[in-house]
Amino acid sequence: MAIGRLIRAVILGAPASGKGTISDKITKRFAMEHISSGDLLRWNIQNKTEYGQQVKSYMDKGELVPDEVVTNLVFSELEKIKENSWLLDGFPRTEKQAMDLMGSYPVDLAINIVVPFEVIVERVQGRWVHLPSGRVYNTGFKPPKNEGIDDITGEPLVQREDDKPEAVLKRLDIYKKTVEPLCAYYRSKGILVDFPGRTSEQIWRALQKYLESRIEPIHYEK
Repeated sequence: MAIGRLIRAVILGAPASGKGTISDKITKRFAMEHISSGDLLRWNIQNKTEYGQQVKSYMDKGELVPDEVVTNLVFSELEKIKENSWLLDGFPRTEKQAMDLMGSYPVDLAINIVVPFEVIVERVQGRWVHLPSGRVYNTGFKPPKNEGIDDITGEPLVQREDDKPEAVLKRLDIYKKTVEPLCAYYRSKGILVDFPGRTSEQIWRALQKYLESRIEPIHYEK
């Protein structure tokens, strides 16, 4: 399916699958607007907008934010860039949201980043954080100069509870149950494309080749 110069896409991928890194590469190379629903929610909460106050009221009560609140927030952002190409990250999360999105802002492509869960667990369990600054290290590919110590302050690093293997597996199980209906929906529309791999670089090479056959990049890499 030829898409042409404009493309409206969603990207799906498990926690720690490299989705953020790949999204950044896509939007820079193909001049697409990147909308992260998580970033959008945080910005609205921090700036105490009408949407932000709505979202915070549910969160403060420990309740899930209703579909329509999140959908309205995302749609208000999409309306600002409706003449542009865009990549939507973190939304939709339910089949209902996907159907609402398709009805108002039709999607051309659903990119599904597929990384084996055992790779994700191994990747995440090597992650250590300097909590005061938020600096993140990984014993597998970005270790601190001294084991367990922040490079800049010399203070100890910690592993977050939700980065421990049992917590990661639980999050991945929840993600699997959530994403399966979304994949089925987009597959039924003929727009879902899987990009499997063990590393972000491997996935990006295949995805880049696919996109370049359908949309003109803003520059060609040497």
